[in-house]
Amino acid sequence: MKPLNCILPGLLCLAANCTSQAQTHQPPTLVPEGQAAITAPQPHAGETDGILSAQREKRALQILFRSLQSHVVSAADAMPADKYGFAPTDGEFKGVRTFGQQVKHLAATNNILAAAALGENPPADAGDETGPETVRTKAEILDYLNSSFAHLSKAVDAIGDTSVPVRPSPISPLSATSVTRLSLIVESLIHAFDHYGQMVEYLRMNGVVPPASQP
Repeated sequence: MKPLNCILPGLLCLAANCTSQAQTHQPPTLVPEGQAAITAPQPHAGETDGILSAQREKRALQILFRSLQSHVVSAADAMPADKYGFAPTDGEFKGVRTFGQQVKHLAATNNILAAAALGENPPADAGDETGPETVRTKAEILDYLNSSFAHLSKAVDAIGDTSVPVRPSPISPLSATSVTRLSLIVESLIHAFDHYGQMVEYLRMNGVVPPASQP
């Protein structure tokens, strides 16, 4: 706080100036337009943080999303069609998913979480995160995988759009009071990269080097 003896002279000066203008009936001095643009108060950073954050979050997620999609789709495509039924047998692998089932599960989860992030009902054909029964061949599974990433891409594009609702998902630990579009997308990325790691192991067990690891 400034000392009182510093404030009083300024107030007296301001009062004298206003009195002088009133007595002479002169209008207040106008600041030139160019100068006004320079001296006008600028908005505080906090006033635009919401807009900037939403755009930055979207751009960052789009970069991570494209990287994830490239890794997963290339790995799924690299596995020979006759190996889509492969599952490890050495060690504690009883009951694990086959390679094809891994890819379908990843895609089904993409669709379920993307639907929640876009305020949609869960896809009926996603099943219990297993994907459609009618999708069986490598070509069909790849089509289903690519469509799931297209669905998830729409959710990423909707970041910051307050007109698009968000719903909780039964497969997510996020409650109705804590769920956000960004959190559902991040959850889907974490889940997909987890299964990508398993896909890599399956590929190498069959003598296939994952495309992302090739020189």
